[in-house]
Amino acid sequence: MAQTDAPAGVPNSVPALLARNVANFGSKPAYREKEFGIWQSWSWAEAAEEIEAIALGLLALGVDRGDHVAIIGRNRPALYWSMVAAQKVGAVPVPLYQDAVAEEMAYVLEHCFARFVICGDQEQVDKVLEVQERVPQIEHIIYQDSRGLRKYDHSKLHSLTSVQAEGRGAQERLGQELAARQAELDFNSTCVMLYTSGTTGKPKGVVLSNRNIIMTAKASSEFDGLRADDEVLAYLPMAWVGDFIFSIGQAYWTGFCVNCPESAETMMTDLREIGPTYYFAPPRVFETLLTQVMIRMEDAGAFKRKMFHHFLEHAKTVGPQLLDGKQVGLVDRLKYALGNFLVIGPLKNTLGLTRIRVGYTAGEAIGPEIFDFYRALGINLKQLYGQTEASVFITQQPDHEVRPDTVGVPSPGVELRIAENGEVFYRSPGVFVEYYKNSEATASTKDPEGWVATGDAGFIEEGTGHLRIIDRAKDVGKMADGSLFAPKYVENKLKFFPNILEAVVFGNGRDFCTAFINIDLTAVGNWAERNNIAYGSYQELAGHERVLAMIQSHVEEVNRSVAADEMLSGCQVHRFLVLHKELDADDGELTRTRKVRRRIIEEKFADLIDALYSGKAQQYTETEVTYEDGRKGKISATLELRDAMVVGAAAETRVAAE
Repeated sequence: MAQTDAPAGVPNSVPALLARNVANFGSKPAYREKEFGIWQSWSWAEAAEEIEAIALGLLALGVDRGDHVAIIGRNRPALYWSMVAAQKVGAVPVPLYQDAVAEEMAYVLEHCFARFVICGDQEQVDKVLEVQERVPQIEHIIYQDSRGLRKYDHSKLHSLTSVQAEGRGAQERLGQELAARQAELDFNSTCVMLYTSGTTGKPKGVVLSNRNIIMTAKASSEFDGLRADDEVLAYLPMAWVGDFIFSIGQAYWTGFCVNCPESAETMMTDLREIGPTYYFAPPRVFETLLTQVMIRMEDAGAFKRKMFHHFLEHAKTVGPQLLDGKQVGLVDRLKYALGNFLVIGPLKNTLGLTRIRVGYTAGEAIGPEIFDFYRALGINLKQLYGQTEASVFITQQPDHEVRPDTVGVPSPGVELRIAENGEVFYRSPGVFVEYYKNSEATASTKDPEGWVATGDAGFIEEGTGHLRIIDRAKDVGKMADGSLFAPKYVENKLKFFPNILEAVVFGNGRDFCTAFINIDLTAVGNWAERNNIAYGSYQELAGHERVLAMIQSHVEEVNRSVAADEMLSGCQVHRFLVLHKELDADDGELTRTRKVRRRIIEEKFADLIDALYSGKAQQYTETEVTYEDGRKGKISATLELRDAMVVGAAAETRVAAE
């Protein structure tokens, strides 16, 4: 049994960290929230008072030790406070994905046996009420935003403000009980339970202790020199472990301010207004930003467009060298400074990335070209490798050792080893306690010595000690000729193009590779407008002859790049199609963190895969879709299947196969 006491000088729970921050940073901003276009701030002392009121209100409602309190909604200070308040009363916060459909929520609520649910608004309340027959143990639903809820049955519904008012009124009656419960918390107490994305099956509840979160937050914050005056923008799902470690773990360890944007639609404006110094985004966000930049440059005048590309080409060489502290000649420095004044500085300011000291991306591999673009702008963008089961951090890239093809060195306190089959294993203070109510899965993932199987294939570079991830271990395979098949490597290269939103590559055990492509409606729609191409829907645009020709040119450019890698040259895409619909989490094709569910896609679109490999030029298909209101429907299309030019030995393989 691990010791229940924290190391000297380390508070043993998140509520204890809060008390320390009130003492050290009492008047400093802890949270900001934008509502109705106005930023409102709460100091650490004010936030602690709000949290105390929620905790007392939860006690008044009857929250017991060990209860699971579900929390559903967009990033709001009040919902972060609710998570800490749940911990103060000895309960376990369980954040859920706010965009999950009712059926997905029902599974988690039932699995964790949540008696209490805290919702952000009417939409989330409606989903919980919809599944209440399946999860009858829910006793109380608390909501933050009361709009639309006036005529609901309030016998079990409570506004968060009324819960806080009840808590403040019960201070004398329940204050001693709350203090006693907080005093019971130790390093091994459960801090949070977060559900996995469910890439291969039903999500699993990952139990993380105070030890896991606090020691990981401490080590990772010290690794990058995070400070109390840093600013972070909290916009990613609260149910995702990354948001929890950044917005609660590291925020409470360092004392920096967590800023909540008004909405997804205003996120870019809010990003510019805050100008975070510490920033995380998954590759998809950086891809989208780059797409928007390139679209706007296409609409710019010829002189501006030429100046942009001229200075950007120079910056691609000089920018990363300056970030890494390497010697750069005076002429190159002066030219970079001029480019920074005319192009790069204004661009970073427009993107809201001017003040970033430390930036990270993770979750999926990022395309090297995308990664290099941001480094060229002088943004200290790095990669980390992590998992929910590790409290995020397994590896991080140190300053001056940043490359697009590695995910860095082990984070402080993390040990790595590579199994004979190439799978990456790790152990650290952040390793999860267990999968909730799933001892079999816990035992198969974590051995008695604490080593955790990542499910990813990779290797540690000799000399540098950096970890390189090839792909998911289960996705890495062999082509029919025995050459290596690593689909994510090719998919990331395809997604570098602004016109390609998503790609899924097939080929394991086959003679050659094929691919499904999703176009980016914003980028391709803008291109269509400039080229006088009329269209009435995503499906119509995706099937347009000129769009298909453009995507084919991208696929063939990727093939030339893949051919240069001797180990993976067999992964060139021989045939492809552009799907008639976007892959969607509501349709089960992506997880809520937007990872591809390969098995489901292979089953759902089996007819299209068969058509690609049988050499057909066209294929009719019908696909079930889920509408926003939960109704099911079908869309049909006749898709054009195209051949792509391949290079070198791969071309001979294709001829032999045919």
